[in-house]
Amino acid sequence: MQLSEYLAQANALAQDARALLDGLEPDTRLDAAKGQLNALKDDRLAALQGALRALPAEDRRAAGTAFNTLKQGIQEALDVFAARQASAAGVSTFDATMPARGMWRGSLHPVTLVIDEICEIFRELGFTIALGPEAETEWYNFGALNFPPDHPAMELHDTLYLGKDTLLRTHTSPVQVRTLQTYKPPVRVLAPGQVYRRDFFDATHAPAFMQLEGLAVDEGISFVDLKATLAEFARRFYGASRRVRFGPSYFPFVEPGAQMDVEVDLNDGKGLRWVEILGCGMVHPHVLEDAGLDSEKFTGWAFGMGPARIAMSRYDISDIRVLYDSDVRFLEQFAR
Repeated sequence: MQLSEYLAQANALAQDARALLDGLEPDTRLDAAKGQLNALKDDRLAALQGALRALPAEDRRAAGTAFNTLKQGIQEALDVFAARQASAAGVSTFDATMPARGMWRGSLHPVTLVIDEICEIFRELGFTIALGPEAETEWYNFGALNFPPDHPAMELHDTLYLGKDTLLRTHTSPVQVRTLQTYKPPVRVLAPGQVYRRDFFDATHAPAFMQLEGLAVDEGISFVDLKATLAEFARRFYGASRRVRFGPSYFPFVEPGAQMDVEVDLNDGKGLRWVEILGCGMVHPHVLEDAGLDSEKFTGWAFGMGPARIAMSRYDISDIRVLYDSDVRFLEQFAR
């Protein structure tokens, strides 16, 4: 078959299909029209598709374009027929009985609400916001924070690496080092941001989540200042009557390290109980020195917390995954 013959057959089929649909009675059902159209075109379309392979290579592009145009033209003719039949019968595609969609009431995400409240409390305590990159170097994420070279957190099963020396930060602690390299003490900053870890996505863990860290560095700062500041934060956030307690804990970048627990009501009928809210401690001298400060002259303290877990305890959320669902019905509960 030559290209000219192929194009002639394709054009003839298009004309026959339009003529068939134009000649049908006004009361012909759509399914009946489709049946007659299929009987007319199916065998001829299949023959044209098979003939494509027999054409010379230089003609196949033009023939293929004609074949696709033919199929599209037949479908458009059928759509016109369907619209004409619906119009003649007085059928409307608008369903007046369908209930209207309700107005959605926008709201900030519960984790955002928690972060904003925490930032406002620390702003009143003299802290400013500091930000840093989410794609970090291994040195800023681990080395400058006193992690030993063989620390398990540096393994591939815990950390998402982007390259040989680049990774998605596992905490916002690198912001501490970058801040100390940029500004001279006294420094009081709060560093909220997204962090990434190779955690399974389950009821209590997520591979990407918000973290919020604080840092205070100056001459003569002690653990007493840390406890007083964090206890004041807890009283403002949870209520003046809530008790706090500190217990020993370990983090490579602080010495000594501690965790702070707060009495929290989880709304499960069991009343107040101790819940760990954050980790904290005095900034390790090696971290100060890696940031270019004299550890004999300056001291400091730092803390870190997960706003998502705090939001879960505050709003009685049992599964962390609902915070990532973008379900408007869930978010509407927090609209103000």
